[in-house]
This record gives sequence, C-alpha cells and structure tokens, in this order.
Amino acid sequence: MERRRSFPDVLAGGIFVVIGGAFVVGSLGYELGTPLRMGPGYFPLLVGVIVVALGLAIVLKGLIAGEVIAFGAVPWRAVAAIVAALLFFGFTVDGLGFVPASAVTALLTTLASSRVRPLRAVLVAIGLTVASTLIFVVGLQLRIPLWGPWLGV
Repeated sequence: MERRRSFPDVLAGGIFVVIGGAFVVGSLGYELGTPLRMGPGYFPLLVGVIVVALGLAIVLKGLIAGEVIAFGAVPWRAVAAIVAALLFFGFTVDGLGFVPASAVTALLTTLASSRVRPLRAVLVAIGLTVASTLIFVVGLQLRIPLWGPWLGV
C-alpha cells in the first residue's frame, strides 16, 4: 500500500497547532483556578489544548493517510467581494453606524456569488442586518451607534 502525504492537511494542522499554542501561552499569563472555580485563564487554556490536539490529529492524518487533492481555479470575484466588504465595514462603521454598514457589507458579500439574484441579495442583507443588530447591539450590548454622524441622524 502506497502512503501519500497531504501537504494541505499538514499545513492546516500546523496552523491549528500554532494558533492553539498561542492560546495556551497567552492563558498562562492569567490565573487558571480549578475546574470548579475557573479563573480567567482556564477557558483559553482548555480551548488552546483542544485546538492543538485537533491540529496534531490533522497533521498525523496528513502524514499517514493523505489524499491527492486537485485545486480548481481561484474564485477571484468572491475573494475581491469579501475583502471589499470587510474593508468597507471596518472603515465606515463609525461614520455610517452599525445598521447601514452591516447592510451594505451583507449586500457586498452576496456579490461573491454570480448565482445570487438582486431580490435574494437584498433579502439576505436585510435578514443579516436584523440578526447582527439583535445579536451584537441588543444581545451583547456593544456600544456601537445604530446610525452614524455621516447620515445626520
């Protein structure tokens, strides 16, 4: 039986190990506590250890039972639309406010797919804007104005 190594699996697992290791190292700067009286560093330590373990499992799978994967063409339209949406939100959320910035960001991300029709894109943008407003502004009580000073509201 021929063993093939999967470079993407090894690389992805390595990234998981590095990120999990960073969580572990960062959590050691806080008090850990005990399982019954968890300190602020306990949960990040636990998450970091789990991510490192999953990363090691992915690396091991990539080294032992890798698959040959053929990558297709890079969807540049999707990459550009999503990057543009993230940049738009980051640069305009303070000026426009959370609701308009979220709506335009959601609308821009729907442009990543060529199969989405305009009506569906608008409906998705409205749904995501309402959901994100309820989650982040109402539920998590983030101090972001709903409407920004650029709109004169």
